[in-house]
Amino acid sequence: MKITIVTLFPEMVEGFFTSSIMKKAVERSLIDYQVVNWRRFATDRHQSCDDIPYGGGAGMVIKSEPMFKALDWLGAKNKRVVYPSPSGRRFDQKWAKTLAQEPELIFICGHYEGLDQRIIDEYVDDEISIGDYVISSGEVASLVIIDAVYRLIDGVITADSLDEESFEGGLLEYPHYTRPATYCSKSVPDVLLDGHHAKIGQWRLQKRLERSMERRPDLLDEANLDAAGRKILNALIKESAKGTVDDGRNESY
Repeated sequence: MKITIVTLFPEMVEGFFTSSIMKKAVERSLIDYQVVNWRRFATDRHQSCDDIPYGGGAGMVIKSEPMFKALDWLGAKNKRVVYPSPSGRRFDQKWAKTLAQEPELIFICGHYEGLDQRIIDEYVDDEISIGDYVISSGEVASLVIIDAVYRLIDGVITADSLDEESFEGGLLEYPHYTRPATYCSKSVPDVLLDGHHAKIGQWRLQKRLERSMERRPDLLDEANLDAAGRKILNALIKESAKGTVDDGRNESY
């Protein structure tokens, strides 16, 4: 996949592509990227990229002219263009998987009061909100989306790691533990120490269901559960109604 970021602040995003898992993906040619400063497409003496809004109001609006030129230079009309915006549809894992199928993505990083609507109308395929809050940097929002997408590209992360993450199968992830088995008088659940993979799998599924019930009950309506998973969920619902959901530290199966 090739990722292009169109931004006024290249320094805000360069480090992301030269660090951690992304750095390895770039080195292995799984990801190609470019960062384009659209200010260089402004033609006036001050290289202006924003102006006051028609109709009045606070703030400034990103101008059409330099952005049109930058996107035309990139051939954006033949590629999938993403614009992070609080006015967009809410981003989720399903959308991330869809974007991960694209050979190339272009991200427009907005600032100030946002883009002139003509830019959106002419070029943008996906107007995406990362949540019900407002931030000042389109770069940060773009990197959130990119991070969710690129890790789904074949070869970036092992399939086993992806299968058990939050939102896979419609549920949140189970708790994780590592050595030592006891620390500050707190112990790892016994079931994780006996090496019985079937019991461990059942425990993890139960914890995913418990955590989803507690924190994101809305996920349960569309969770992809088999008969065994549905049985555990029904038992948890009954226990929850009685106020007796176990903490899972000394369960027997």
